[in-house]
Amino acid sequence: MKQLIINADDFGLHELINEGIVEAYTAGCVTSTSIMAGGGAFEHAVNLIEKHSKLGVGVHLTLVGANPVARSDIHTLLTQDGAFLPNYSQFIKRYVSGQISNEHIEWEFLCQMQKVAGTGIKITHIDSHQHLHVLPGIQKIICRVAREFGVDRMRIPAEPVGFIGMGDYNINRFFARAALTGCSFLAQRVYAREGFVFPQHFFGMLEGGAMTQLSLSHILQELPNGISEIMVHPGKETATLGQLFPWSYHWGEELMALKDEKVLDCIKRNEIQMINYGDLEKRCE
Repeated sequence: MKQLIINADDFGLHELINEGIVEAYTAGCVTSTSIMAGGGAFEHAVNLIEKHSKLGVGVHLTLVGANPVARSDIHTLLTQDGAFLPNYSQFIKRYVSGQISNEHIEWEFLCQMQKVAGTGIKITHIDSHQHLHVLPGIQKIICRVAREFGVDRMRIPAEPVGFIGMGDYNINRFFARAALTGCSFLAQRVYAREGFVFPQHFFGMLEGGAMTQLSLSHILQELPNGISEIMVHPGKETATLGQLFPWSYHWGEELMALKDEKVLDCIKRNEIQMINYGDLEKRCE
């Protein structure tokens, strides 16, 4: 049996992203999303969830590229302007040099989880912005935080290193994917020991921000048996979002791919059962 979670990241970051995710859910094949507690459109996202209660919602824990949720002192996580560091590379440099407090990380994560839980959303899983939840040392913090909220499902972004995809990639993308997959395998051991549940397969790193109809169809046709996750980033008005977020994502193209009749037909023809993280019942190893 082939079961699949298609998870849309960055819910709550911007209203155009929120609207794209909900459209990909109602008219396409998205089954799950991850909400950013510190996103500028968090309340807008919460209001949308109230109208679409069957969409699975996890927490997109965030330590870079956004604003913090905690109101108390977490200065080791912040720039002089009071925002998070802009990207994972700057965060990792500060983290490995011992300049970031684990207590600050834990408190910020607790505040993010509480903000989401406080809306009444039933949290299906945990993942993170720029995949920092698989960074060595952070897993144990997340395990403690997750227990506080009864969450035991986790993304493991270990895309197979032999997966090529259909895009035209820079060699640096392959190196980044290899590093992420390596960290993910190590993190998986920690999370498995702590009783967390996760899909067996993950796709979406090489195609991150550029999940075209061709790319998505290729993954679906080659989807392995068992439970898989595909990470996507749909949105509306790519030009507008591109001016705000310098990631060179193709939000609109991903939205169209997720609604494409060929993609939806491919799911049916391959007898793929669409699920979300809330449907996971036992450890997948």
